[in-house]
Amino acid sequence: MPNYDLTSEQEMLRNSIREFAEREIKPVRLEIDRNEEFSYDLTGKMFDLGLFGVTCPAEYGGHGMDYLSYILIVEELARVDACQAATVAAQNSLGIAPIQYFGSKQQKEKYLPMLCTGKKLWGFGLTEPGAGSDAGNSKTNATLKDDQWVINGSKIFITNAANDWTAGVTVQAVTGESDGRKEISCILVDAGVKGFTSRAMKNKMTWRSSNTAELYFDDVTVPGDNLLGKRGDGFKQMMQTLDRGRLSIAAMGLGGAQGAFEEALKYAKERKAFGKPISSFQANAFKLADCAVEIEAARGLVYKACWLCDQGRPFGKESAMAKLFASEVFHRVANHCVQLHGGYGLMEEYPAAKFYRDQKLLEIGEGTSEIQRLVIARHLECF
Repeated sequence: MPNYDLTSEQEMLRNSIREFAEREIKPVRLEIDRNEEFSYDLTGKMFDLGLFGVTCPAEYGGHGMDYLSYILIVEELARVDACQAATVAAQNSLGIAPIQYFGSKQQKEKYLPMLCTGKKLWGFGLTEPGAGSDAGNSKTNATLKDDQWVINGSKIFITNAANDWTAGVTVQAVTGESDGRKEISCILVDAGVKGFTSRAMKNKMTWRSSNTAELYFDDVTVPGDNLLGKRGDGFKQMMQTLDRGRLSIAAMGLGGAQGAFEEALKYAKERKAFGKPISSFQANAFKLADCAVEIEAARGLVYKACWLCDQGRPFGKESAMAKLFASEVFHRVANHCVQLHGGYGLMEEYPAAKFYRDQKLLEIGEGTSEIQRLVIARHLECF
């Protein structure tokens, strides 16, 4: 029979992250969300706590943990605040991971130590104004001239890519064409390079205290050695990166659902109507029961996908399933949370409203729910 117990180290990790999130993040989460403020204070504390480079080898400044341990960190942060979880998830899964898995020894030695421990962040430039789900339709291009890449184009909705700690980005660009098909490669671009500009995006409905950026490349020139891996492997690298990245989004859905459920349960037990706690009314009790069941089912699916990843076994299908299910469970739980709060659920001073807003990104970011269903259908050989 499968063993569902976490190791003693994983239990200690979960408890320490939960305590940190309750002590440091919870008191300020609504204020920084209201101010659309990326918190250097909280991000610095998360660096000091060792939440970056979780699965990266120790020789490059990481902690060499298994993937489930990393997912537990993201889950516990998301239970309190999606924005801080997003900073950690994007840095580990999208910033560090491509360099860790596909970078040369020189690239790893140059970038990974500062991204793991040096309070520097790194973006993952995939999405464009006209290329989101259709990532192969990227228009950003790079031309090799005299052993220098010259990059032109733009990216949008890039996490961790426009703040004082951003050290650079990995950019997916079209580097040529073969047999009528685009050759796509990934190139490392340091912040401050001439022609490279970034702009923080504001007025977001969701993830307001997460740093989201638009990126512009105007004849940006970087050394030929900044190519990540092999020329033409960019699309494959991105897809493999997203397989792991989906697990962190699934963890955010799981943690967010847990947090919203706990707020709903607490409020329903405290709020009285007709002389009784509203949790005692069958209509509300059944809502809470359904939430508990779906969260437990999501946790099993997410943890199994992580286990497959840690075992070195194929996990692409399960990763897509976990991301799809956990993000949509969060949707249903957040909706019940608002409903159980009644009018107060519509007020921003209650966390129910923030959970409700923050949930929506999970059905869109790192592959929409529709794309996850497409990925799963392909694994099932439906077409």
